[in-house]
Amino acid sequence: MSLTEKSLKNPAAIVVIALMLMVLGALMLFRLPLQLFPDIERPQLAVQTFWRGASPSEMESEIIEPIEDVMQGLPGLEEMRTFSNPNFGFVSLEFALEADMDRTLLEVISRLNRLPPLPADADRPQIVMNGGNPQGETLIYLFTQFRENSALSSNQYVPFIEDVVVPRLEALEGVADISIEAGNAGGERLLIEFDPVRAADLGVNLNTISQRVGRTVDSSGGFLDVGRRRYRLNFQGRYEPDELRSLILQWRDGRPVTLGDIATVSVAPPDSSQVVFQNGNAAIGMRVVKESGANVLATIDALTAEIEDMNAGILAEQGIAIEKSFDPSVFIKRAINLLSSNLLIGVLLAVGVLWWFLRQIKATLLIALTIPVCLLTTVIMLAVFGRTVNVISLAGMAFATGMVMDAAIVVLENIVRLRERGEKASIASLMGATQVWGALLASTVTTVAIFVPILFLKDAEGQLFADLAITIAVAVAVSLMVAVTILPVAAEHWLTKLPVNDDAGKRAGRFANRLMQITGTPIRRYLIVGGLMTAAVGISWAMLPNLNYLPPVKRDAVDAFIMFPSGANMETVETEIASKIVERLEPYMTGEKQPQLRNYYLITFPGGLGANLGVRAADQGRVDELRDIINNEVLAGFPDVFAFAQQGNLFGGFGGAGSVQLHLQSRDMEGLKQATGTAMAAISEAFPGVRARPNPDPNVISPELRIIPNDRRLAEVGLTRGNVASIVRALGDGLWLGEHFDGERRVDMILKAQEVASPEVLQGLPVATPLGGVVALGDLVAFERGVGPAFVQRVDRKRTITLDINQPDGIALEDMIATLKEVVEPQIRPLMPADGTIAYGGSADALDRAVTSLSLNFVLALGILFMIL
Repeated sequence: MSLTEKSLKNPAAIVVIALMLMVLGALMLFRLPLQLFPDIERPQLAVQTFWRGASPSEMESEIIEPIEDVMQGLPGLEEMRTFSNPNFGFVSLEFALEADMDRTLLEVISRLNRLPPLPADADRPQIVMNGGNPQGETLIYLFTQFRENSALSSNQYVPFIEDVVVPRLEALEGVADISIEAGNAGGERLLIEFDPVRAADLGVNLNTISQRVGRTVDSSGGFLDVGRRRYRLNFQGRYEPDELRSLILQWRDGRPVTLGDIATVSVAPPDSSQVVFQNGNAAIGMRVVKESGANVLATIDALTAEIEDMNAGILAEQGIAIEKSFDPSVFIKRAINLLSSNLLIGVLLAVGVLWWFLRQIKATLLIALTIPVCLLTTVIMLAVFGRTVNVISLAGMAFATGMVMDAAIVVLENIVRLRERGEKASIASLMGATQVWGALLASTVTTVAIFVPILFLKDAEGQLFADLAITIAVAVAVSLMVAVTILPVAAEHWLTKLPVNDDAGKRAGRFANRLMQITGTPIRRYLIVGGLMTAAVGISWAMLPNLNYLPPVKRDAVDAFIMFPSGANMETVETEIASKIVERLEPYMTGEKQPQLRNYYLITFPGGLGANLGVRAADQGRVDELRDIINNEVLAGFPDVFAFAQQGNLFGGFGGAGSVQLHLQSRDMEGLKQATGTAMAAISEAFPGVRARPNPDPNVISPELRIIPNDRRLAEVGLTRGNVASIVRALGDGLWLGEHFDGERRVDMILKAQEVASPEVLQGLPVATPLGGVVALGDLVAFERGVGPAFVQRVDRKRTITLDINQPDGIALEDMIATLKEVVEPQIRPLMPADGTIAYGGSADALDRAVTSLSLNFVLALGILFMIL
């Protein structure tokens, strides 16, 4: 073979090439990004929008439905899922794997430009690139606790974090964004808080305030030429806060009635919309979002160094500090160290077994030389393909450790055989590699051909296991090149003494003779081959386990989800639920009760619909015990609160947490309510101990006070429905008047009434009208008590209730899905509305997709293997 011959003629070049590969591979090993799992690209986009004070029904009808209408029919769109929440709407768009996302992004932007006019105080829709996650992939959570000895007041915490801390952290390489989780996050606002009774006594129409304040703007009058000078005419039309207090609204008995007579004007943070606790204290959460392709460990190390610098400097001056919670680098380092140590142990075992058969140090080292060359060359190829060092790629290297020595063993054995026959070292090295080249090539190509098709799978499974395919395929292919180039050169110059193992040779000879006797006739060979194949297939079929998507890989933390009672306000959530949970966790935090906690956090969702609780034990081996304590003690006993805790799963991001989603779809939400209750009961009966979480829960409702206008009375007093809508909004969450620029930032101007004690008080509030004098609000409108949804979910333009069902321990995902289809689904279908449908998602959908794609890959690999042979 010319390659082996050239290698033997240029031994120095071979040595240099081998050293270069190992040095380059070592450098790449320390420079490649380190993370737990490979990056999974999902063809998704999302659109989000905010509308302060909007109910879920308003958000659905006024913003979400128009967005759905213009997005319908997007090329490659497979699923459109929308969420209408109080004040916030989100549209998730999932596309086919082969979709051109650059072109799709332009198409989405173009269609958003065709939206009809949205409400004036609603934000413009924003495109989010991480369609399945509105805010990207979480890197780490940081917390700043409120402290009594801090130089900052409670209202100054969030502005200080936003202005000083966030810019420094976002400037770090690998950090894409930082979102603030706090009760009054979102900046300040210019609040005009008025007394509605005082305003009515003075005859002030509330619409007059909105017209006078909201329509004033700064404007330019162009230029005025005076002599040799040109003056710019700049009309300062906007009111400053101090000017607003003296704004004359009208004249009464010859005296001016100013805004300050009926209202107070202040710049203040918005009302609390979240509750955040960390380790027993009220806190501000900072969710750090990872930049795509960032080195996780390097980013966290840089983040840690920056936090330590700020804690010792600017934060210490203010009497506060930033703490990390649930650091993912712990899991990454633990997994990397475990696999690295297993890889090293595997190398040592492989070399030890090789020495056991050869009983010659030099021959063993010659073959073992292929391991570092092949593995480090594989690292170089990972860098070329833009991959990372993760548990999948390291597992591939561990699998390849034994495989890369096969070709070297065959070549060295043939070289030794020729040397023993009396050939010169150079001739034996050349012929030893040349004679077995064809067989080794066929063996290598067949191995590579099995893994290469995985690289062409574009779904999540193909992307997840692509690193495994690359590492094994590259390592085995490189091992062939090493066996026919480096090994012959090393054997010629270093293997001066032949390995001797007569006992092993005699045993092998006796075994070979016995095997020849057994297979001495064609009939025996056919029977033996057929019997072995039948036995192998039969035993494999009989022992074939039921299918799971991914194995349950738990982390040493407990994650809990909490859903609050219908209509609970933030004060109730904080005082009656969140504070009680913190109180119950305190003995475990101090060590008074066991297991002692390392840290924990509690973050409610904006608006108080629910909360997430994350708890980590100091002793990692007591996670199961901690989970039971959280379920049976910490989260127990709260009336009308739905809560459950489970051990966190590292594979959750790939659908491996075993959560099956059962979608109940219909335009009739009332009709779905009964079906949902029956489904939850049937699931609990089919899987004892398993709780199905409905999303949204039709039993969790938001109390509403429906205000119905009396058009006749409105016409008599000179008001319109629009006028009354503005009055109602001002009496409730506040009426948006516009924006005020304070020289640094723009803040919302909000006209809001002082606290209203009850619906009865609201009904009796006096309102000044243009024609009818002062009348009670209840004289202009009718009040009806009712309920509405906490939020609305729609899938492909149909209202949907999703049941999230966690996979029970000891039950395969395949069995779980079969039980749902055969036992649970027949009980639900008779109760579904006429247009109702049932669909599956989550791990169930992922399992079907994985089985289809990997089965196709298996058939393709068999076909390629057959053609090669």
